[in-house]
Amino acid sequence: MEPFGSVVLAAVGTVTSGVVAGAGGEVGRRSAEALAGLWRRARGAQPAAEGGDGALPGTEEERRALTADLDAHARRSPEFAREVREWVAEAEHLAAARQSASGGFDAVRPRMLPPSTAVFTDREELIADVTRLAEAADATAGGAPKVVVLSGPGGIGKSATAVHCAHLLKDRFPDGQLYVDLAGASGTGALRPSDALVRFLAALGTPPERTPADEHGQTALYRDRTADRRLLVVLDNAHSDAQVEPLLPASPHALVLVTSRLRPHGLVRDLGAVARTLPPLDAADSLRLLARIVGADRMAGSETSTRAVAADCGGVPLALCTTGAHVAARTHLTWETVARQLATGRGGETMGEDGSDGTPRGAVHRAHDVSYAELDPAAARLYRLAALWPWPAVTVPLAARAADVDEPTARALLDRLARLHLVEEVAEERYRYHDLVRDHARRKAEDVDGHRAVAAAVGRTVRHWLGFAVAADHRVIPARWRLGPAYLRPAREEAAPGGARDALAALARERDNLAAAVRAADHWGLDDLVWQLCEATWAMHLRLGFHEQWVDTHLLGVAAARRAAEDGAGDPRAEGRVLVQLAFAHMGLGRQEDAEDDLAQALAAEERAGHHRGRATALEVTGLLRLRTWRWSEAEACFEAALGALADIRPGDDGEQDVPRASAILAHHVGRALRGQGRHAEAVRRLHIALAAFRDLDARDRYNEGRVYMSLGETHLEAGEPELARVCLDRAVDVMTQEGAALQLADAAYLRARCARRLDDPTAERADLTTAERLYEQADDYGSYGSLAAIRARLVDLRNPR
Repeated sequence: MEPFGSVVLAAVGTVTSGVVAGAGGEVGRRSAEALAGLWRRARGAQPAAEGGDGALPGTEEERRALTADLDAHARRSPEFAREVREWVAEAEHLAAARQSASGGFDAVRPRMLPPSTAVFTDREELIADVTRLAEAADATAGGAPKVVVLSGPGGIGKSATAVHCAHLLKDRFPDGQLYVDLAGASGTGALRPSDALVRFLAALGTPPERTPADEHGQTALYRDRTADRRLLVVLDNAHSDAQVEPLLPASPHALVLVTSRLRPHGLVRDLGAVARTLPPLDAADSLRLLARIVGADRMAGSETSTRAVAADCGGVPLALCTTGAHVAARTHLTWETVARQLATGRGGETMGEDGSDGTPRGAVHRAHDVSYAELDPAAARLYRLAALWPWPAVTVPLAARAADVDEPTARALLDRLARLHLVEEVAEERYRYHDLVRDHARRKAEDVDGHRAVAAAVGRTVRHWLGFAVAADHRVIPARWRLGPAYLRPAREEAAPGGARDALAALARERDNLAAAVRAADHWGLDDLVWQLCEATWAMHLRLGFHEQWVDTHLLGVAAARRAAEDGAGDPRAEGRVLVQLAFAHMGLGRQEDAEDDLAQALAAEERAGHHRGRATALEVTGLLRLRTWRWSEAEACFEAALGALADIRPGDDGEQDVPRASAILAHHVGRALRGQGRHAEAVRRLHIALAAFRDLDARDRYNEGRVYMSLGETHLEAGEPELARVCLDRAVDVMTQEGAALQLADAAYLRARCARRLDDPTAERADLTTAERLYEQADDYGSYGSLAAIRARLVDLRNPR
């Protein structure tokens, strides 16, 4: 037999680095454990006490040593060599899937542009300039896109101009158009590049499950997905060059339009961006814009007053649009009255600290003062109180809670505000404030409502998002242990209708608002709500990722839990709970040392609180981290210690009712750790204990029973007992079929196909592979993509035997 050499070394590097980085999902985990089993057999399956508990190789030298062991044993055993070749094939497919994660999604053509305004005015010279640059995009050297930056003060029309240009040019870019509002008017609420990348990758056909956890991986995948494609990308409201650079596609055929209030020195210097500054509209175009909003007939006979109105709006399109909408909404309002109202504002009576009369901010505030003065009290109150925090989207329920009205009333009031250009409807029943308008509304709230009413409105809104997250979390993972007092109240059914899939979709849709709620609660000192929001987003983050956001919010949650505990008013158990969740986020990002530190702090916090259930969880997750890095005996010790912590729970203690299920889960984990040490007989005994425990639960946990059967099948297969493995996997298939767990059913069918191959049963192998292929396709899970490719290759081999 020829040596495997670099082929095996590359596969080892793919799987071990992927597990450390948190990539590859369930298949990556299983492939790593399969590699560990091969390594144990190559070294003679030494027990842990005799040095058989080798840690996951993290360096090139360690990977070469592992490869040498595999190669040496493969030379002595043709059967072992065949198993290694099978494993290498899957690892290679996993590597290919992780590198591109496209798998047939190249045909996706994103269409993310928001609609252009029907009253867009002027900017003809600028549009012609951008068009010429688009025509020259193919000539860009070095694979970089052509970048155009439109800068200017707030309200000057940068976003409208960029979107209008994009619509005019979109036919030149048949591979699609990407758009994101980077919310960079101020640094505090600016969107992270990672969050924008997640949205772009989703629009390019990459599900959340296939998206790398860290920004570096997301950027690499984004560049791979955009390479040489004819794309038009609009990056609206950028705060800095650093926010923009990761979002540039890797294609000389792409055009990127960036809008920003800041001058783009770095983009011009380093990337050759073309910078253009938008001036105010001149008098003629200001009048033309007003006429397009209100109609030419409404302008006739009032030339002097309309010119005065246009002048007071300072050529700022946002101020002109708001003033025009105000006039259009009131049939009998005269231009003379509007001119007097604006002149009063110019005199400084309503401007406060907004700046001089000539600033765009001053013009916008004067225009909004006029519209605001005409609002009825209910509309004015909602306008003020829904603007107290920079919510990514103002929804009807959010506005209702902010203003303390019912949802039908909030819906009608938001519609009125939108017709007056005081808010913008960006999607069905989803609204947004321009930041200058939000500033105007917030200042009005401070003046009219006062600090106490403002704080109460923020609290109501944050509690709305907490209730929303709690209801969705109940649907996604109904049986998990929970801590926050929000879970003691009945979950509102309307918050996230449907089953787990619908609840996850709702959480994904509102994840930016949920993160904003954490920041709002933190800013307003609502510490108890900060950490509860973090706990309530567990299901979303565990199933969908969004790891950078996960870390950001949970760092705030840990700090809030600590402050609340130190003040004596908070729950001392909260700190450990949020730290454990933060550890999962760091594990997903491949930051193992940070996860270790989180778990050490969590364990200390739970011990201080005397919280045995939380201590058991911290120990369990520490054991899972050890499993990930092949430290099997250490993992076993952690799981046994966690079982000891559960045994310390007394009648009436927190978590008492959860002890039987938690103990069964830990017994399953112990069995996995024993298998990792090559102690197959002990692993089988422990897994049967776990199986019996799950069967004895008052509310039987069939799903976890199926997981244990899968572990039993893997253990018997690794021990060279494919007949017993198939019996266990038959049961796993039955359970997962009954439970409707498609992805786990696919895993079980794939494992059963491997048993059939060991038993030289090609008919059964073909049937199981076909089932697994169909289910993996339907599941559309990144972690399964390597196995899907390997299955297809094996089916070809079965159809064409050599």
